[in-house]
Parts: sequence; C-alpha cells; structure tokens
Amino acid sequence: MDMVLTFAIVGVTIVLFLVNWLRSDLVALLALLAFVVFGLLEPEEALAGFSNSVVIMIAGLFVIGAGIVRTGLAAMVGNQLLKWSGANETKLFVLILLITGLMGSFMSNTGTVALMLPIVIGVALSLMKSPTQYLIPLSYIGSLSGLMTLIATPANLIVSQVLAEAGYGRLAFFDITPLGVTAIAVGILYFVLFRKWVLPQESRKNQVNEGHKLSPKQLAADYALGGNLHKVMASADSEAVGQVLRDLQIPAHYQLAVLKIERRTKSGFDILPMRFEEMAGPQSEIQAGDKLYVQGSLENAERFANDFGFDFDEAVTEGDALVSRQFGIAEVLLTPHSSFINETLTSLKFREKYNVNALAINRKGDYVVKDMIKEKLRFGDAILVQGRWEDIELLQRATMDVVVVGQPQEHAGTAVASGKAPVAGVILLAMIVLMVLEVFAPVFTVLLAAAAMVLTGSLRNMDDAYSKMNWESIILIAALLPMATALEKSGGMELISSGLVSALGGFGVIGVLAGIYMITMVFGQFISNTATAVLFAPIALQAAVSLDANPVTFLIAIAVSSSMAFATPIASPTNALVMTAGGYKFSDFAKAGIPLQLIMFAVMMVMIPLLFPL
Repeated sequence: MDMVLTFAIVGVTIVLFLVNWLRSDLVALLALLAFVVFGLLEPEEALAGFSNSVVIMIAGLFVIGAGIVRTGLAAMVGNQLLKWSGANETKLFVLILLITGLMGSFMSNTGTVALMLPIVIGVALSLMKSPTQYLIPLSYIGSLSGLMTLIATPANLIVSQVLAEAGYGRLAFFDITPLGVTAIAVGILYFVLFRKWVLPQESRKNQVNEGHKLSPKQLAADYALGGNLHKVMASADSEAVGQVLRDLQIPAHYQLAVLKIERRTKSGFDILPMRFEEMAGPQSEIQAGDKLYVQGSLENAERFANDFGFDFDEAVTEGDALVSRQFGIAEVLLTPHSSFINETLTSLKFREKYNVNALAINRKGDYVVKDMIKEKLRFGDAILVQGRWEDIELLQRATMDVVVVGQPQEHAGTAVASGKAPVAGVILLAMIVLMVLEVFAPVFTVLLAAAAMVLTGSLRNMDDAYSKMNWESIILIAALLPMATALEKSGGMELISSGLVSALGGFGVIGVLAGIYMITMVFGQFISNTATAVLFAPIALQAAVSLDANPVTFLIAIAVSSSMAFATPIASPTNALVMTAGGYKFSDFAKAGIPLQLIMFAVMMVMIPLLFPL
C-alpha cells in the first residue's frame, strides 16, 4: 500500500507540474505534505531537504551571484564575451556553453549554473535577445560538465566508491573525461542546430523590459540635469568658509539650490585623505576645499562663485554625478488622491520633512526647473528627487501621497558596490580554488564566499543579500529532495529496477547495459542524480558480476545516465534554477530534453563500451 501511495503522489505531482495550474514550489510543498499525511515519511525525513547542504549551498550561491552583478563583474565578463565573439551570436552562444563546461569540471554543476546565470541573462538582455534561448542550454551543459572529472558531481564519487568497496579500484581523476568532452560537444552541437525549434522564442517573464527600467543615469539624462549642474570649490580665503548655508541665502539671491557637499577629510598624517559627502542643508557649514554641487543656470553659478571667492570647478556635464554610494536620484509620481495636489513644495516643507531635494518636475513631458518650488503640484506630475539612498527608500514607505518609480534599493545596492568588481572576482576565484582543493566541505566554502561578499561591501547589507535569493527555487528543491527517501522506503525503486534486470537478461550484456542506462536515466528525471547513483550503482554492479561482464563499464553507465537529467524541471537543481529565472513551463524541458536524451543514449551506447570494454 505504501508503494501504491508513493507512486500515486509522484504521479499527481508530475501531472500538476505539467498542467501548470499551481506554482511549482507550491506543488512541491503539497507533495511533501502528502508524504507526511499518509505516513510515508516521518516529519524529520520530510524536512530533511531544508537542511540539505545542496539547498543551503544554492541559497549562498544566489548571494554570490548578486555580488557578481552588483559590483559589475558580471557585466565585465559579459562585455568580454561579447568582445571575443564579435557580432556573431552563435559564436557567443558556443563560448558561453564552453565556459560553463570548463567551470563545471572543477565545481558542482549547481554552483556553475548559479554563477553563470546572472552573466548569461545580462548578455542576453544586452543583445535584446530572450534569455529563454540561453538558460536551458546553460543548465544542460552544466549537468553534462559533471562528466568531465571525478569531482565534478557526487554521482561520480559514489560510483568510484562502490567500485573500490567491491575490490575493483577507484576511478582516476580524468578517467571519465573523454565521455564528458564527447557529451558536451554533442550537447553544444544539438543546441546550435536545433535551439530555434526546441526552445521557446520569447521569455514569459519579460526580462527585456525589466532590464530597462529607468536607472539613475537614464533619469538624469531624461531630465537634462547635466546642463543645470555646476561644481564650485571653496578656497581657503573665501568669506563663506565657516558660515552655514542658511546665512548665505543662496536660493534667494542667486536662484541656485545647493544639493550636496563633497569634501576630503584628512588622516592624522595626511596620507590617506578620504572623500566624504554630505547632504546639503540649512545648517551645513562650508569648509575650505569643499566642493559644492549647485543646480541652476551657468550665469548664476558663476556670479555666486565670483561673489564669494569660490573657484568655479566645472560645469557638470553628466547628471548622474549626483549618484554615489551615499546619494542617488529617483522619480516619484503623485497618486490620484495625493494630498500634495494643489500644494507647492514650499508649503509642503518637502525638503525638511523628507530630507530629499526636489530637482525638477516632469509635467506631461515638460520639465519645470525654474521657480519649481513655487509651482502648484498637479495629478500626473513626476518629481525628480535627490538625497541619501536610505531617505529615498524611506520616502517610499513614509507616505501614500507618492509612488517611487523603479527600484531604488536595486540602484542603491549597485552604487554601493561600484568599483568592487576586482574584490568580487577575488572572492569568486578563492571559492573555486577552495572547492577544487577540497579544503572545506563545498557548502561551507560557498557560505564563506557569501559572507565575504557582504563584509567587503560587494553587497550593501544582509537585507540586500536576502532579497536576491530566489525563494521559489530554494523551496522547490528542498521540498522535492525527500521524494527519493519515500521511493526508497516504499520499495518501489528496488522492485522496478530488479525487475528490469531480470527482464533484460535474455538480451545479453549490451542489452542489460542499455536497459540499466535507460531506467537510471528515467528515474533521474524525478530524483537527484546523487540519489539515482546511490540506488542503481549496487544493482549495476550485481548485474555485471552475474553476466561476467566488466563492472567498471556498468558503473560508468550509471555515472553517465544519472547526469542526463533533462526532461523535467525537477530532474536537477540546475533545471529548477533556470525554470524560475527563464519563466519556462514544465513542457519546455520535455520538448528540449527528450530528443537530447535519445541522442546521448545512442552516442553513449557506442562510446562507453569503446572506452571501457565489456
């Protein structure tokens, strides 16, 4: 009865994935609950997936991937790929997959795909291409890279251990590499020739539009800030030094707004001067050497500088000079029932209440800058504001009168991490080296790297790190991992696999090898390749011995077939990762994966006996 119930739950889960009525993570959770409700799993067994090292590692890799994007390292790598490939999109596609295969040779396929994911999406968006044309191939080549070296996937290590315990010796580091090279070459060729037919042409998540939300730089350009921004520097003999801005009455006399003050603080020995930025306010005191960013006409800025003995540093040609690690700009829209309507920025005490400067008003495409603070606000107005990132975020939460457009948290995180691409690169390289040398368990190596991303400022803070985790993928994988335990406990796995060996015994050694390969591959679509290898490796060994065949050949077939997890999004954590990132349906994996599996089956039935004679 337990066996019947287990297969019923697995079957219903697969159907729900196929029809796509419910979100995939909810389906996985419902399946997990069903196993407990029907007594097929103990609560501890059902929740084991949430403490599984693979799940924790994936969460950490999301943080590392976010750091790679935030610092601009992903964009740098993407730009380099574009440079190498020139204008040839096919060459770029092949290059991405080759790099994925190479990286996956020395670290987990899940880690490889998680790290390449933001790079590949960025490259696709920069080319105005749908990421759906790239992400399933990325996942599949990531899985195939597990055949490159002994350490590339746990399934290889399991097979090697089973052979050693049976007295046949362990596999060498590169024993399986020729099969890996063959598999990756076939996989890349398959997608180069057929991806237009087997992959969806358009993303269902509209990443192209998401990727082009208004950035601070775009806002600055749209509002033409560059022509109205100027930078002046207070010389040591300026009469303004030591005075506060309120006493200078700059807005009244010069029609200028002082937006921020930039100064260099000095260390005790004047060796390491540090740049400091201050939000300009009525009580801000001018010090010698301060640089003031002022908004207004060039004529008024020059008059102000001459009257107070300031050096006119330069006209700021780029409006995004107002964007830094501390400060940013954003656009806010008035809501239909906003209390701001028919009020002026002065009457609202906008600057004092929200601690942000209003730079301009966009009124149906016309930009109001002069005497802006005296303009009565209307519904439909958009206000460009400037201030500290945290104050802009606070404005988003503090009032229902306006809506902050875009994602200031995203832009703030990018600004904070600006210039730290080398730091992120060192962290990534160190993580890969530690993984290859196996200094720590992979999950702890990933967590060390994730913590380093936050501590070095490659990510803004822990909230920033948590916000970049794809919880749908994490829950999906954690909830599905215990499915293998239920199949094993119920005896269903052993019944089917042993029956297969008995049924195919009459077809000779090659028939049994093909049958074991096929059944391992089929079960690998629903449970992890690690669990598949654990369950089928002893069966394959016993079959080889009973047929007086080479056990190494049969065990290699297990390692290879358990990596062919292409037909379902639950077949591999890498598939689950790209499913949510690319907005794929369950059927997309079957359409792309089943033909590739059949091609790989034909190729491997020739290559495995050729390289490892029966």
